[in-house]
Amino acid sequence: MMIHGETVQSPLPMDLPWWMPDHFVFFGVLYVVLGVIGLGLAVTVFQSIRDAKKADH
Repeated sequence: MMIHGETVQSPLPMDLPWWMPDHFVFFGVLYVVLGVIGLGLAVTVFQSIRDAKKADH
């Protein structure tokens, strides 16, 4: 349990005090943004592989 004023020691979801609204908003937005970036990178990699196979490289 966190004491008022104590900092978060780990950014893992199971270690965050989700009951605190400021932590909920900050880390919620952070994880959504990281997910969107990761999804965009995955789509780009798969499209590059598909295009390379089409071009017979």
